[in-house]
Amino acid sequence: MSPPSVRSRVVDRLPRLWALWAASRPSQVALVGLVYLLGVGMSTAGAPLVARSATVSTPADASGAAFTSSVLAGALALLAVTVAVHYANEYGDADTDALTERTPFSGGSGALVRTGLAPLLLRRATLGACGVAGLAIVAVAASGLVPPVAVGLLVAALVAGLAYSLPPLGLVRRGVGELVNATLGGVLLPVYGVAVVATPTATAALATLPFASVVGCNLLATHWPDRRADEAVGKRTLAVRWSPNRIRRAYAALAVTAVAVTAALWWRGVFPVPVAVAHLLAAPLLLRGWAVLTRRPDPLPSVLAMVVTALAATVGWWAVGRGVVS
Repeated sequence: MSPPSVRSRVVDRLPRLWALWAASRPSQVALVGLVYLLGVGMSTAGAPLVARSATVSTPADASGAAFTSSVLAGALALLAVTVAVHYANEYGDADTDALTERTPFSGGSGALVRTGLAPLLLRRATLGACGVAGLAIVAVAASGLVPPVAVGLLVAALVAGLAYSLPPLGLVRRGVGELVNATLGGVLLPVYGVAVVATPTATAALATLPFASVVGCNLLATHWPDRRADEAVGKRTLAVRWSPNRIRRAYAALAVTAVAVTAALWWRGVFPVPVAVAHLLAAPLLLRGWAVLTRRPDPLPSVLAMVVTALAATVGWWAVGRGVVS
């Protein structure tokens, strides 16, 4: 018999500690950090994404002390908000996560199911994490390292993230969760990254639409495997409310939107060529995701499409902002 894994030993000996770690969703925290850096990279590219008169540092000085301090402060506050929102989501979904068959990308973290602990643990963790997030927001606002616009976006992310999962709104259970999630992760988060070090323009929000569309594809794919468990507990996601054909049409529309808006933004000079190419790299993965959607519980291609888009776009924007490519 093989010896137990390190994770198994931790689960057995320190179940609460492991459950809190797993419920924070470390892989998703890392993805949030990546999308935040995508937004910061957008800020270094300058106009038309940011107002020239209100930047913390210029693209050429993107390693300066003011820039670095603001980025780190913004990241720490974002980390606190992200963990609070993840705990709230795990607590709000405890009923459906107990019924579904998990995949690596759906069904929650499995923290409560694996440990047998009561949802009360995550309720208390959510309250504590919200307190920490509130203090972090106040601290960065008082420090002056993060501009008021960014602070406002962070507050909006915390409030909307809690409303997504928790009553009385529980937006994910009312058929609007996918829209809220795609807006938070695909638009607000990168714009927050811009706002931490510069004043974002409306064009900056527009520049996030291709990525937000890919996030929407990912949500349709990851919610599909959970549809039966969600329906059993009254969680009315789009995967529950819509027919398989409608889900596939919506996915296709979002994928086409991502490509079409990318082409339009390149044509209008908003996307430099490297950034436009970066946004198109995931097209084959989106096609594969559409091919398997509703036919088998395999959200991996759609998840990879989102991660590849985030990573490639981040590299593209930073490369343009630092003058490596044009």
